[in-house]
Amino acid sequence: MRTLLLFAALTASHMSLAQSALTDTLESIIRREPGATVAVALRDAATCTEVNLRADSVFHAASTMKIPVMIEAYRRVTEKTLSLEATLTVENSFRSIVDRSLYSIEDDSDDAIYERLGQKMTFGELLHQMMTVSSNLATNLLIDHLGADAIQRTVDHLGAEGMRVLRGVEDLKAYERGLNNRTTARALADLLEHLRAGTAVSSAADSAMVATMMRSQFDEMIPAGLPPAVKVANKTGWITRIHHDASIVYPPETPAYVLVILTSGIEDHARSAALGARLAQAVHRTVMAAARTTPAERAVCP
Repeated sequence: MRTLLLFAALTASHMSLAQSALTDTLESIIRREPGATVAVALRDAATCTEVNLRADSVFHAASTMKIPVMIEAYRRVTEKTLSLEATLTVENSFRSIVDRSLYSIEDDSDDAIYERLGQKMTFGELLHQMMTVSSNLATNLLIDHLGADAIQRTVDHLGAEGMRVLRGVEDLKAYERGLNNRTTARALADLLEHLRAGTAVSSAADSAMVATMMRSQFDEMIPAGLPPAVKVANKTGWITRIHHDASIVYPPETPAYVLVILTSGIEDHARSAALGARLAQAVHRTVMAAARTTPAERAVCP
């Protein structure tokens, strides 16, 4: 028993030093972008590696809030109160949470969905568009049906207290009053860790959600910093001077880990993407180094 306790203590000490060194490296990378505010959350259950760099700082969530929208939809699918084959009529008209006045989506990364105005799309199609091309119109249609309050209850149930889903996208009256969807890196990491472990909704539902996220068409941040053989299930989000990426990373020969990078204060989208890629590269090197320990060492977590 004494030998086992000593081994665990030595392993914990080694991990602590590695995590401290990684945090120093990340801070050094961030300092090269003056004016940027950056949060990083890493969760690697296989090697017990965890980093929380400004992980409780609050950011505008941008499109990362689409992750809990998806989780709530699949929760209802699992409970059989919603079918992925059921349909909604595609309309571009929504009500502000401020005064119920009408507004429409003016800026979107999904052009194809507007060709289907007045037509019906399935919930499965809307979820796919929301998560793979970050469709704002699909997102608002889903939030209108699911309800922001219900989405928030699911977020709370999963313990991601730093995430707050108030409304759909492009509600300018709400934006002007500071009524925004917001998140922390810790909250997103908690949600993604549930998805990775199969505990967000169910093993089958979570696998389906991860598979959808793996089809994301936006790979300029975290995926860009990783080797080509590494698969990534991710959701990006950006508005002016805000650029985020929340991901589950799947190396080919080691267990998956969760990495969230949130940034604000960088005007140039390409620069914020490059910063995120450099951070992801540094994290991946550390996780891979930790994974080269023996299975017994990986089994002992502090």
